[in-house]
Amino acid sequence: MTIRTETSEGVARIEIARPEKKNAITGEMYLALAEAVHAAQADPAVRAVVLHGARDIFTAGNDLDDFLQAAGQREDPPVFRFMSALTAIDKPVVVAVNGPAVGIGTTLLLHCDLVYCADDAVFSMPFVSLGLCPEFASSLLVPLNAGYRRAAEKLLLGEPISAEEAVEMGIVNRILAPADVLSYALRQAARFNSLPPGAVRASKRLLKSGWAAAIERQIGEESARFAERLASPEAKEAFRAFFERRKPDFSRFD
Repeated sequence: MTIRTETSEGVARIEIARPEKKNAITGEMYLALAEAVHAAQADPAVRAVVLHGARDIFTAGNDLDDFLQAAGQREDPPVFRFMSALTAIDKPVVVAVNGPAVGIGTTLLLHCDLVYCADDAVFSMPFVSLGLCPEFASSLLVPLNAGYRRAAEKLLLGEPISAEEAVEMGIVNRILAPADVLSYALRQAARFNSLPPGAVRASKRLLKSGWAAAIERQIGEESARFAERLASPEAKEAFRAFFERRKPDFSRFD
């Protein structure tokens, strides 16, 4: 299994477990992630969710082979099912990040509640370099949390984000030693067992409600632009260069 789940003592644990492919996520994996989040939401014994990857990598983002093969084949892509489940769950979602978190690996964090990372974690949103554009309200939430100019560095130039910068930008709560990240996240999630669950859920809804409509609108706008960009000559050149292991040439585009 590439997505592993386990529920114990009020905490639903969801693991991205495809280390041989740097935890790159396929459509099938997105569906399994969506199912795991829905199951946690429906289980009255679950008070919180912990999402994590491997000790050396959170996720390399989309599996590009799978991503390109499936592009445009269905109206409800699996990644949307997962992100819809993630944004809808009213129980706390705690994330443990070790190593790289690329693309969706960073943008999904913007919709979670508590994020803890290792001091070797590196975050990146290289959409523009692939001829694409930001996704899942990152073009709204990153500047909202970090300011426009820092967001421009990370989303326009695709500059990597260190663990320290991620804290400054409001993406991460706290930095820990690599060996301690998951255990700390699990302890934080377990704290919700001693809190009134109705109050936690109501408070989470209130914390997110002020931006909910704007986030939904931004996701819709980004999705339309993303689909356009995916079919563009620039994106085709970027992906061709990636698979040919060369630098893309955008000099002929205007």
